[in-house]
Amino acid sequence: MNPLAPLFRAIEWMPVAWQDITALIVLLVPALVVGALVLFGFRPFPLVSAMLWRFRWTNVLFIALIAVSVGIGVGLIAQERGLRQGTARAADPFDLVVAAPGSEITMLFAAVYLQPSDVPLLSGEIYDTVANAPDVSLAAPIAYGDSYNAFPIVGSTAQFVTHMSGTLAEGEMFVAHTDAVIGARVDLSIGESFSPAHGVGDVAEHDAHGNFDYTVSGRMAPTGSPWDRAIIVPVEAVWEIHGLANGHAPENADQLGPPFDSAYFPGTPAILVSAEQLYANYALRAQFTTSETMAFFPGAVLASLHSLMGDVRQVMSVMAVVTQILVTAGVLTGLVILTRLFARRLALLRALGAPARFVFSVVWSYAATLIVFGAIGGVAVGYAASAIISRAVTERTDILVNATLGWPEFHLVAAFVSFTVILALLPAFIALSRPVVTDLRS
Repeated sequence: MNPLAPLFRAIEWMPVAWQDITALIVLLVPALVVGALVLFGFRPFPLVSAMLWRFRWTNVLFIALIAVSVGIGVGLIAQERGLRQGTARAADPFDLVVAAPGSEITMLFAAVYLQPSDVPLLSGEIYDTVANAPDVSLAAPIAYGDSYNAFPIVGSTAQFVTHMSGTLAEGEMFVAHTDAVIGARVDLSIGESFSPAHGVGDVAEHDAHGNFDYTVSGRMAPTGSPWDRAIIVPVEAVWEIHGLANGHAPENADQLGPPFDSAYFPGTPAILVSAEQLYANYALRAQFTTSETMAFFPGAVLASLHSLMGDVRQVMSVMAVVTQILVTAGVLTGLVILTRLFARRLALLRALGAPARFVFSVVWSYAATLIVFGAIGGVAVGYAASAIISRAVTERTDILVNATLGWPEFHLVAAFVSFTVILALLPAFIALSRPVVTDLRS
């Protein structure tokens, strides 16, 4: 029977925060035990302080090297977790998406993350079936393909805007076919007009819709997703601008939003579906998974992608551990070299009759101090690196990433400290093994 089994069972029954704190303490225990054994009966700190001050710039450089190496390692691991959380938060409003049969991942990136993609359209009959299904509280068409200055233009309904953002941050909801509600990061002002381009990116045709202008009527609250850089317009306008029917019979041509007339419904790439009850989404997914439609939970597709990212996280963790091993080897080599700086002083202590254990405790305490301060600096560097990388990732992906150090990173730093502090016994042994007379003459 494992003698630690009762301890493990006790830890499992603790609250999560206490489990993390306990794990941190357990990881630091080896360093504390070694320190207590080495320092027992001695007070080397006045001498260690003098050594730190005497070679202060060398020590600062050494601490900085440890801090940078530790900080970058933990910062990258924290970034992966922040990216997972950001992508999941961006997909939260999309309960269920119905599209034409095809790749769920393609539709996930197209409908949720607004990545341009050519996909088949769903007919008006299919939309009617979805919108009139029991328990459906929202069936919003998502029609994309146009843009303005790299901001994607998406056609949908006022109910969709409310579902995504809640109350608008400023302005009003669109009430005319030419109105537009912009995302929080779109560089336009309320009342400003613009002409859309056909297509997105380098292939966009900027003169294709030159005779049509939208006017900004409102701005959504920040969502932390690519929709912060989207321009949402009435889906009727998207159809009209391409010379299609606008989803309503001629006598109702000025109407905005549902109900739509299936006979005048040109088609839509995707439909966002939200049920009155959460459990009803599962029945709706089964109902609309047919030969003509594909229904999927964006969160479930994202979870499968995250499982792949979990493998990436394992690779990153292994790389971080390997990096820390290399750092440890560099630290030990550097400590051995640093002890040469005051080898004569240590030899003088030994010649004056200082106990070998006292000299040993001086060298070890000096090394442990550099390691601990370097690890603390590494935590600070990790926070800074996480913030800088998060800002860069947010700018590149339009997904709000708020990565910060968590318990896994603190556990990694604690393990590094204990492991390196124990290995710091080697430079202390090496310092004692040097001939006293040779060091006194050097």
